[in-house]
Amino acid sequence: MSRDAEGRSVVDVTLAESIAEYSKYSGWPELKESFMAGKVRAAYLLAPMVMDLVDSGVKAKIVSLGHRSGAVIMVRADSTARTIKDLRGRRVAIPSRFAVDHLFVRRMLKEEGMTVRDVELVEMAPPEMPAALYARQVDAYATGEPFGAVAEVAGYARILYMTRDKWPNYVCCVLTVHQDLIDRQRPMVQQVVNHVLSAGAWLETAQANRDLAADFAAGPGVFNQRADVLRHVLTNPHDRVTYADLRLIRSEMDDLMEAALEAGIIRQRIPYERYVDESFQRSARPVGIHVRR
Repeated sequence: MSRDAEGRSVVDVTLAESIAEYSKYSGWPELKESFMAGKVRAAYLLAPMVMDLVDSGVKAKIVSLGHRSGAVIMVRADSTARTIKDLRGRRVAIPSRFAVDHLFVRRMLKEEGMTVRDVELVEMAPPEMPAALYARQVDAYATGEPFGAVAEVAGYARILYMTRDKWPNYVCCVLTVHQDLIDRQRPMVQQVVNHVLSAGAWLETAQANRDLAADFAAGPGVFNQRADVLRHVLTNPHDRVTYADLRLIRSEMDDLMEAALEAGIIRQRIPYERYVDESFQRSARPVGIHVRR
């Protein structure tokens, strides 16, 4: 699905000697700790989180994007807010300080001549955000899908901003692999990247594929959400989240690093080659995608 993580329900990939096992995490802290401890060897992580991990000595590389766009800032349906300027002094939930949703909020604030001091940011696991907005515990929240659509489809929230409109080259979740796995089982990592890129292309080929993916991802082992909510994410509008272009582009990652530096998320600039390995996308070959209901 979309930025399948950003604190929300996350599917990460645990690669054993010759098979892939999939584990579901509901929050970024737990996933981060499991990755650092080596309990998972590959995972979809927040891009700034990977930069920080590598800077802290964790040997890992980003090998592919997970999606583009797919993040929203939500307010209550009856909110008078029309721009982020109207949220001055209000509580705004973000998934994590490492989340690119956090950087998205900062970007929108800067556009209006504001800073994070003009709002009250609170960290919250994305699955909890819709209920918090409904109960008026927060005035807005920024997250990746499907947790914006959950409240939108239910009728008590509306979109204030979409990344598709305000940050066209938005990048968030990235497939990250421990370096020792790359060194020991490079063909298997290549196979995973082949499937990720092919799945992205498959999703963009036909609406029927997106509908099938929504039905599959709605299951308890993935998002554990209603299929109609996931279909809403994939169709309203169609480019709310996209998967066709999952290339790693140095200039985009550089821009993201500058934003993370400005936000104080990372301590220093990190050479691109230390945390990105483009060789797998350069060597990628199409594979068939088969989804079983």
